[in-house]
Amino acid sequence: METVSESIHLWSKVLNNLESKIDDRRIFDAFLSDSKIFSFEGNKMVVAVTSSLAATLLTNKYLDVIQSSVREITGQRVDIKFENAENLKSTPKEVEEQPKYFRYSTVNDSLNFDNFITGPCNIEAKQAAILIAKYPGSRDYNPLFIYSESGLGKTHLLSAIANYTKQVSGNKKALYCSATDFLEEYFSASSGEKEYSKLRDFIISHDLLLIDDVQMLGGKEKTTDFLFQVFQKMYSNGKQIVITSDKHPSELKGFDERLKSRFAGGLSISIGAPDVQTCVSILKSKISAGPIDINAFDEDVIEFIGQKFSKNIRNIDEALHKLVYYTTAFKPTKHINMEITLEALQPLLDIRAEKQKLSEQKILSVVADFYNLTPQQITGSSRQGQIALARHISMYLIRTMLNVPYTKIGLIFGGKDHSTVMNGVEKVEKDVKNKPLLQEALTEIKKRLKS
Repeated sequence: METVSESIHLWSKVLNNLESKIDDRRIFDAFLSDSKIFSFEGNKMVVAVTSSLAATLLTNKYLDVIQSSVREITGQRVDIKFENAENLKSTPKEVEEQPKYFRYSTVNDSLNFDNFITGPCNIEAKQAAILIAKYPGSRDYNPLFIYSESGLGKTHLLSAIANYTKQVSGNKKALYCSATDFLEEYFSASSGEKEYSKLRDFIISHDLLLIDDVQMLGGKEKTTDFLFQVFQKMYSNGKQIVITSDKHPSELKGFDERLKSRFAGGLSISIGAPDVQTCVSILKSKISAGPIDINAFDEDVIEFIGQKFSKNIRNIDEALHKLVYYTTAFKPTKHINMEITLEALQPLLDIRAEKQKLSEQKILSVVADFYNLTPQQITGSSRQGQIALARHISMYLIRTMLNVPYTKIGLIFGGKDHSTVMNGVEKVEKDVKNKPLLQEALTEIKKRLKS
């Protein structure tokens, strides 16, 4: 054991296990309840008890059942020796002060697998995270690299792995940190190679290393060299590494090829933007965990927020927090309908509408410029081949890049029916697979949109 807190935690679990196994409660209360681990090295454990009588009784009558319980908790066979605490004068090695690394890297205990809402966009990432948490170190899934845009649940999954390890996996240890935390620890150890070695040893003493937003280390050559050393050591020792980023490993900037190759050498999974139904499920889960009864919300309010604030879970959080504040502190009400929802969220809706309007206009302008047309020609009714193609491409890009509903796209294009829009989008999706010129056109248009 490395710390006092770890030995206390382990022995507490052993005592909880023993309560149901020792048939005489008086024996448990008198001889075991005040016992504690004095030292635990290898498979040798010394347990301090309150008297020599307690040591003798527990050794002669209950040693087998206690060793069995310790084995259940630790997963290893342990030889236990009971000693009168009065006879144990030296300070045990396991309580020696350890270097304090990553002291600010805390895990949110409320984030677990049960409250991670899944949909088509993230089910594969959740399944992989659960598999890693239960069976860390498998070469086929090491490292696990999860990538997505911000606000789609990467940190939740890392936290869930850390919490599962802490609560369920017995003696396994997980180290969770952001890339910024990792960078700060590296610079704090910059006094010399000895400090780097201590930091490296501390990190690899864990069974799982979880690094959030690794793209933040891009361009930090010495830090990424250090990360490579840690990665190699943990990987060769069969320890699990889980990394999140906003990009696939191959697209990371400021990392040398050997590290990018290691990142991509296990299992890489993306998380997409949630669909409306997933957003609604996430919203209901958050409401249920909050201060207002979910029955106070009209169903159309929940559907409205799920639709308007999709694509990013943080958008949903922001909208819900604003609505809860408005209806509890500013304009209290026991019933939340669409009228008060629109009133509360109007500032957010105005901002989003303006941004979306500009994005739709930009797509129309860029496509029009690419085909030497005007936006008015694209949104008009002409069926001339070049114009119809530009129209379908515009519909496709607005749908796939902005996640705008078909009915809304129809309004942009002169009030066209949603089925017409859907057919146009599907035509592009089908043609792009076997028409190289269309593929090249889309690539160039997207490039211009990003500039």
